[in-house]
Amino acid sequence: MPAVAGEAIVTDQPGDSVSFVDLNAMKELGRVEVGGKPAGVALSPDKATAYVTAPDSKELIEIDAVSRAVKRRLVLGGAPLGIAAHPTRPEVYIADWYAHKLIIVDTGKFEISGEIPVGQSPSGVAVTPDGRLLLSADRDSDAVSIIDVATRARLGSVAVGSRPFGITIDNAGARAFTANVKSDDVTVIEIATSTLIGRVPTGRRPYAVALAKGRGFVTDQYGGTITVFDLGTLAPIKRIEACDHPEGIEADAGETNIYVACWGDDVLLRIDPQGLKVTGKAPVGNGPRAFGKFLR
Repeated sequence: MPAVAGEAIVTDQPGDSVSFVDLNAMKELGRVEVGGKPAGVALSPDKATAYVTAPDSKELIEIDAVSRAVKRRLVLGGAPLGIAAHPTRPEVYIADWYAHKLIIVDTGKFEISGEIPVGQSPSGVAVTPDGRLLLSADRDSDAVSIIDVATRARLGSVAVGSRPFGITIDNAGARAFTANVKSDDVTVIEIATSTLIGRVPTGRRPYAVALAKGRGFVTDQYGGTITVFDLGTLAPIKRIEACDHPEGIEADAGETNIYVACWGDDVLLRIDPQGLKVTGKAPVGNGPRAFGKFLR
């Protein structure tokens, strides 16, 4: 039987809080006040710890996901936004929107251990499942940077659509998908060859991408919809009416459900990736963003 996510950890940006949602009951279990306008979120490999970026206070906030309490705070400076955790190393990688770099944080010592220059205004960050490569969506460069994790070297960049924001890597580590805010499309990259292999038209202002059941799901922030496309042919399938300003999106580990943070409606939606319909809704804090991987 496939694994089913039990909980979502949702950053409520205007609300200065983080919501914990029971995904079976679709009910908020608790809320932690964190300040700093939290936006990005990533989980440790064992999913016991959440790492949250706070752009306004320029911090990384470490939260115990079990006890639902803030453990440590680290001032980073700049404008920390997107974040990704390494699958095995005690490291997280944070996009600094203003300084055009990725910040590396040692999560054991909870201190900055390095930085990597990338393109202009990096937003989304993702790590390949084998932990070998790190990718950043460089919004104002209209490109994706590809970085060797071991050497910290930027291997190159791939031109994508206009203003890429969210970036998602498939489970095989073969392809990356960027949601391009200005060109209203998704760019598909073959990671091994650093080549663009396709584009998918979306609704207005696509924000992020999730993958499940052989399909891609894109939050159309200004359209209030989820664009669904076939991962094999890259052909659009449907647009699901969703909510006011859908933003963060992720599939659970078993690809049983898709979860969407709805900024304008203050809810977390559950979507059936096969039936392509909304099946649940949980009220959360003010302005849920959940930019990153937020399911545990």
